[in-house]
Amino acid sequence: MPDSWVNSAQLTGSDLHLDLSGPGSRRAVLIRALRDAVREGRLAPGTRLPPYRSLAADLGLARNTVADAYAELVAEGWLAARQGSGTRVAERAGPPRAVRRSASVPIRPAAPTYDLRQGTPETASFPRTAWLASARRALNTAPDAAFGPGDPRGRIELRRALSDYLTRARGVRVTPERIVVCSGFAHALRLLFGGTQGAGAGPLRGPVGVEAYGLPFHRGIIEGSGARTVALGLDEGGARIEQLADEPLVRAVLLTPAHQFPTGGPLAAARRAAVVDWARTRGALILEDDYDGEFRYDRVPVGALQGLDPERVVHLGSVSKSLSPAVRIGWMVLPAHLVDGVLAAKGEREAWVSVPDQLTLADFIESGRYDRHVRRMRQRYRHRRDRLVSALAERAPHVTATGIAAGLHAVLRLPPGTEASVVKAATWQGLALDGLSAFRHPAAVVPAGDGVVIGYSTPPEHAYGAAIDALIGCLPPFDAVPEGPSP
Repeated sequence: MPDSWVNSAQLTGSDLHLDLSGPGSRRAVLIRALRDAVREGRLAPGTRLPPYRSLAADLGLARNTVADAYAELVAEGWLAARQGSGTRVAERAGPPRAVRRSASVPIRPAAPTYDLRQGTPETASFPRTAWLASARRALNTAPDAAFGPGDPRGRIELRRALSDYLTRARGVRVTPERIVVCSGFAHALRLLFGGTQGAGAGPLRGPVGVEAYGLPFHRGIIEGSGARTVALGLDEGGARIEQLADEPLVRAVLLTPAHQFPTGGPLAAARRAAVVDWARTRGALILEDDYDGEFRYDRVPVGALQGLDPERVVHLGSVSKSLSPAVRIGWMVLPAHLVDGVLAAKGEREAWVSVPDQLTLADFIESGRYDRHVRRMRQRYRHRRDRLVSALAERAPHVTATGIAAGLHAVLRLPPGTEASVVKAATWQGLALDGLSAFRHPAAVVPAGDGVVIGYSTPPEHAYGAAIDALIGCLPPFDAVPEGPSP
C-alpha cells in the first residue's frame, strides 16, 4: 500500500504524512501509522482527528476500517473519544516508560484512580456513630452466657430481629427457628453444598440450575462441591424457567428474582409462580439470592419469592450491600427439613459469626437505625443513578443504561463489538469496571450483547463526578459505531 497524505482542516490545519506501506491488513497498517504519528510528535496531545468518514475518504479506505482503527487506539490509550468533541490525541498518549525492577520483587498493577466495579456500597457512608451506639448497648445488656458456647443457628437476639425485619420489609414467612446465621452469601452456598468438611458435605446434591449471567465466584463454589451447573437463558422477564423441564436431574435452582444480577429486572410474576410449581412437582429447592432487595427506586418493592412457598425456597441475604462487606453477617431462611443438615455442615464453632457483631446488628435493627440507614442510602444511590443516566443522555446518547429500577449497579449497553475496547480503554485511563461478558456462564447459548457493569455506589462522593467523566471518555463515540463488516 503506498504512502498517503491526509489533507484535512479538521486534523491539524495542514497536511499530514501517514506511511501506509508495510505488511498487514489495511486496519493494522492504519493503526500502526497513526500510532507512529502520535509517538513521533507529529500528532500532538489534544489534536482533533477528522471524523472517520472524512479520513476514510482522504485515504481511500472503507469507513469501518477507519472506525475500527480509531476504536482500537482509544482502547490502547493513544486516542480519546468524547461525545460532542470528536476523537482527539490523548493527553497522556503513549505507553508508560518501563521501570527496572529487581527480579525478586513482584510487579503489582497500580490501584485504579476510579473504581466503578459492582458489589460494594459507599464505604464512607458506613453509620459509625449509630453502629457504635448499638454495640455499646448490646454489650452492656447482653447476658453473660452470650460469651460462652452458643447456638450454631446464631444468637437468638439476632434471629428474632431478622425474623421481624424480613417479615415486615421483604415479605418472608419465617420464625427464628428457621434462620441460621452465617458470614455471607458465599458461606451459605458452602454450607448448602460443600459444608466445612469439603466438597459434597452439605445437604444438597446433583446438578443446579443457574442464570446464564451471574457471579462466576458463586458458580465456582457450587461446582467445587462436585455439582454441575446448568445455564438458564435470560430475557426481559428474567430467567427462562421453562428450560428446567428439559433438565430432569436438576433438583435445585439459584435465582436472583428481585433484581437479576447483573442484567437487572425482576423475575416476571408468571415465572415466579412457575418455578415454585416446578419445585413442588420435582421435589426440588429454589435458592433465592436477595442481595439488594432493599434498594428499589422507581417501583413498588418486589417481595421475596420465599413468601410463595417457605418449604421449597431457601431465602439468602446479608448486610454486604446495605451496610458493608466488612460486617461479615448473612442469614439463611431454611425449610424445616434442611435445618439439621445445614447445622451439621456448619460444624465446630470456628465457622460461627462473632457474637458481639451479632448482638450489635440485632440492636441496630430493633432500634430502627438499620431502617433509617437503608432509607438514607436508597436516596443517595438513586441520586447517583440519576446522575449517571443524565450524563449518558447528554454526552453518550447512543449508550443506554438498563437494570436501573433497583440495586447498586447499571448495565451500559454498548454497540456490538466494542465491549473489549471499552474495558481496555478504562484500564489505561485508571478506571476499574467489569465487562458484561465476565459474568456469562460458559454454557450460555445466547449472549446478552456487549456491555459494561457500572457500580455507581462504589466511588466516594467527592470522586463520583470525576469517575463519570472518565467513564464517558472511555465509551465509543457515536461516529465510531461500525456500520457493517470491514473489508
